[in-house]
Amino acid sequence: MQKKLPSIYNPKEVEDKWYEFWERENLFCARRDLDKQPFTIVIPPPNVTGQLHMGHALNNTLQDILIRTKRMQGFSALWLPGTDHAGIATEAKVKEQLADKGLSKYDLGREKFLEKVWEWKEKYGDTIINQLRKLGSSCDWSRLRFTMDEGLSQAVREVFVRLYEKGLIYRGDYIVNWCPTCKTTLSDIEVEHEDLTGKLYYVKYPYKDGLGYLMIATTRPETILGDTAVAVNPDDERYKNLIGKTLILPIVDKEIPVIADSYVDMEFGTGAVKVTPGHDPNDFEMGVRHHLPVITVIDNNGLMNDKAGKFEGMDRLDCRKVLVDELQQGGYLEKVEDLSHSVGHCYRCHTTIEPMVSKQWFVKMKPLAEPAIEVVKQGEVKFVPERFAKIYLNWLENIRDWCISRQLWWGHRIPAWYCKDCGETMVSKEDVTVCHKCGSSNLEQDPDVLDTWFSSALWPFSTLGWPENTSDLKYFYPTSALVTGYDIIFFWVARMIFSAMEFMEQPPFEHVVITGLVRDAQGRKMSKSLGNGIDPLEVIDKYGADTLRFTLSTGNAPGNDMRFYWERVEASRNFANKIWNASRFVMMNLEGFKSDKIEKERLSLKDRWILKRINDVTRDVTDSLEKFEIGIAAQKIYDFFWSEFCDWYIEMAKIDLYGANSDAKESTQQVLLLVMEHALRLLHPFMPFITEEIWQHIPHEGNSIMISPWPEYQPEWEFEDASQMELVMDAVRGIRNIRAEMNVPPGKKAVAFAQVSDSTIMNILKNNLDIFYSLAKVSEMKFAVETSSIPHKAVSCVIKGAEIFIPMEGLVDIDTEIERLEKEKVNLVNEISRANKKLNNRGFLEKAPQDVVEKEQQKQKDYQEMLQKVEQRLKMMIDLA
Repeated sequence: MQKKLPSIYNPKEVEDKWYEFWERENLFCARRDLDKQPFTIVIPPPNVTGQLHMGHALNNTLQDILIRTKRMQGFSALWLPGTDHAGIATEAKVKEQLADKGLSKYDLGREKFLEKVWEWKEKYGDTIINQLRKLGSSCDWSRLRFTMDEGLSQAVREVFVRLYEKGLIYRGDYIVNWCPTCKTTLSDIEVEHEDLTGKLYYVKYPYKDGLGYLMIATTRPETILGDTAVAVNPDDERYKNLIGKTLILPIVDKEIPVIADSYVDMEFGTGAVKVTPGHDPNDFEMGVRHHLPVITVIDNNGLMNDKAGKFEGMDRLDCRKVLVDELQQGGYLEKVEDLSHSVGHCYRCHTTIEPMVSKQWFVKMKPLAEPAIEVVKQGEVKFVPERFAKIYLNWLENIRDWCISRQLWWGHRIPAWYCKDCGETMVSKEDVTVCHKCGSSNLEQDPDVLDTWFSSALWPFSTLGWPENTSDLKYFYPTSALVTGYDIIFFWVARMIFSAMEFMEQPPFEHVVITGLVRDAQGRKMSKSLGNGIDPLEVIDKYGADTLRFTLSTGNAPGNDMRFYWERVEASRNFANKIWNASRFVMMNLEGFKSDKIEKERLSLKDRWILKRINDVTRDVTDSLEKFEIGIAAQKIYDFFWSEFCDWYIEMAKIDLYGANSDAKESTQQVLLLVMEHALRLLHPFMPFITEEIWQHIPHEGNSIMISPWPEYQPEWEFEDASQMELVMDAVRGIRNIRAEMNVPPGKKAVAFAQVSDSTIMNILKNNLDIFYSLAKVSEMKFAVETSSIPHKAVSCVIKGAEIFIPMEGLVDIDTEIERLEKEKVNLVNEISRANKKLNNRGFLEKAPQDVVEKEQQKQKDYQEMLQKVEQRLKMMIDLA
């Protein structure tokens, strides 16, 4: 055994030391061992631009708990780490740096700009990796990957070429989501929709024959300049006779037809809608169906282009104001109404999205979606909780083709080359230098890069060496579980599954464990704008990584958001201190300890009880972890260690540790150490640092607790009579409650009378009198069959098969206590009256900050509860008197 534990636990002295030890000893490194079953988790790769936030801390804590558990259970457990190149975000960071010097990326040119991005990546890209280390993440850092490293880039090209050759990747004109600020396309799921109050403009479109007009309603009058039709529903009786008529487009003075299309909602506006195929995805689809021309009037910068005539060069929103004025002056504007509607914004910069028609690369999704739907329906991939499977299936069953090209420079450049002489398009895994058709070397590679999610979709198998059939790929794939947030089920989870089904012909993982968001104490999403974000590194610096990990794991239920309360952080810190102090107590009482095998016949009832309880908890914690119920598992080990082990068994153990019976002392020492060491191993995945520090100070086998065997259920610890201990504990609790309720001074010992009719129960109580004397402050326990022998003025509690009486004579001055309680009652009534007055004051409720009002409401509630208890105790005392 090593030196004693210090009196106070200081995480700063422990955490870095043990993390360096684990890395130095290669304990995170997973080895291909054919005698072991693999268990693999691939980390959701954080962006290289990222800083550790509470969502990362939660997600990676849960992954680490699973991987540490499986490692201890004897699996070859691989947690594969890596980072994502994050095209839009990373390019934006470097553009900001250049802007500070008065430069743009175009001033540098593509090659020089990419050199700058790589420099930035080398300097800052490992920040979040080092922050994950501070959290205690036991990733296999020897296998660290990056979505743009050589191997993964090869995988991306392989996938692109294979899909292209199968006709599943194509290039074409299509309506896309365009961000005028980021100057790139966004896929549908990169667009965040926000409900805003806008305007609905009612505009008259005159008939060509001059006989009246057709009224349409639009939220975007500036796109009138690109209208090529007006559509009505074929079932709308109001407009059936107008289908095929010709209208004159206001301001533009151009002829456009009235068409019939069942897409039109008869209830919206007037039931007649303008059709602008160049600036609305639904209008684009109508345009395809009706062979309408596509006119784009807004450019990539969000400015009106040359097709907008005299409005050219105006910002799209400025154009709206000017055009509305002209419509009004021309007599075309009938009215304007307020309208609450959903508006798409860029998920990165929050600029309003502009739907645009442009030439882009797409993945044909229907053929890829079908097997990805089937594996979830058949249960080959299971969502935890199951309800998220419906969200996944609904999205895939209604999927549109995926726009994969992005107008950026940082990322995987599209492996397509165009011959400038003959117009041939060539797609290849290798760089193309000569045209395959005409032999010209006058070629140009497509300037766009692939959507970041294109490479992330290959993560479970590309990180293991695919397209090469590596030893790692054969051994560790498919992976076992994916732990991720519900916000990227579409972005990432679905794409990994359909990519794996296409290229590996089996799902990428068996379980998808969904986590929720970490919200603030008021239930709000943490954000810079609200200023309510909490930095996990600050929590670690103040309280230690184990405290943060335990806070996040105990407040967690799969798929549900959790609230972050500082009170819970304090509670987790207190738990760490409890573990430390309990361990110090055990170690200080191991003098003369012999680590012989426990002799069952020497075990007392309390020993048998605690062994059965640690056995039950081992089974329950293991079962909960198998079901990914990590929060339940953490709560079970917490309740056991704090309440049953510390508050009960350690207190009962003192009787034998400080007693004269050497056999009982030795047996207690053995049980204390065994249960504590067992509990430390159960706790290790949740709180790795403190458990390693303590474990290294006690008798143990092996190099580290993290590779010690996971505790297993022991059939020989199933003692049938262990439940008798619950009866003794109930009796102790009852006596303690009486003392507390009657305000008995702690120093005064009581005589207890037990009225028992059952001989078995009487024997249980008689055989454990030492526990009553020690834990219940009882000087003597007498047994009675009838109440006649029990003194008057006694207060009782009822337990199974017995009633226990505590005479108050000599313990409490009843008259003085009645007087004290009556004064306390008056004070509480006054406080409640004061609180009621304040809370009935309209001025206070309207002017005081919300948190001040809430505190006052809580005070009022607390005073009322206290008054209720005081009145109960007062009644009890008056009855005794």
